[in-house]
Amino acid sequence: MKLKFTKMEGLGNDFVVIDAINQQVDLTEEQIRFMARRHFGIGCDQVLLVEPPRDEHTQFYYRIFNADGGEVPQCGNGARCFARFVREKKLTDKDVIDVGTAAGPIRLYMKDDQVIVNMGPPVLEPERIPFRATRTDTSYSLQVEKQLIPVSVVSMGNPHAVIMVDKISLAPVETIGPLIENHERFPERTNVGFLAVRNRGEIDLRVWERGVGETLACGTGACAAVVAGRLRGLLDEQVKVHLKGGDLVVSWKGGSEPVWMAGPANLVYEGEIEL
Repeated sequence: MKLKFTKMEGLGNDFVVIDAINQQVDLTEEQIRFMARRHFGIGCDQVLLVEPPRDEHTQFYYRIFNADGGEVPQCGNGARCFARFVREKKLTDKDVIDVGTAAGPIRLYMKDDQVIVNMGPPVLEPERIPFRATRTDTSYSLQVEKQLIPVSVVSMGNPHAVIMVDKISLAPVETIGPLIENHERFPERTNVGFLAVRNRGEIDLRVWERGVGETLACGTGACAAVVAGRLRGLLDEQVKVHLKGGDLVVSWKGGSEPVWMAGPANLVYEGEIEL
């Protein structure tokens, strides 16, 4: 099977985007893992599929597969690349694009070289994240080996554990990240964000993504970090999030209001792969 693909990136978080409207696509987990391998396949953090809509309220359906082959409900940086892709490929000429996902519908806005995403309201109820806890709170304690680690737990369509750190360069991303990703209190595993507050309008963030490892950027992780910081009373409504790959702007008024994320999305190259 030969597939045409487009390589895209959003702040260094890179994707293989596949048009599943104009070509037949039926991928196995093994094929996804092969495409994602950087020295043997194409190389990416996630594989994204652009599919026909599944209801009358959306224009497309958006599927996300992590580098380990597992399907996940949402990816913020991928959503921005999705919007840029369907415009570049002339699949739509709209500036406002309604897209279905496994986590629910999202709305994407094209504005100059930026894509603005309405990510919907954050989910804080443990059973919906999912996270094993008997109450909803702004912070929990996780037993990790011999230490208790305070975390905020948020879902932005996928689960996130957010840890406050003093200095982002010293954050134990590669050691603590995989332990929390696979912690027993997260039945579907979790993404792990390491958050350092510069001031009320700026944060530094590193993210360990489930099924991927540390990435240069994570859109849902940036949203989850801002929600966590806002709930702790540390951040203003609009926050610039500094990630390894660049900056995102995230805003959240609080409560049941949606989280908004703005940032770039770029096409890197196009190709065809034999599977």
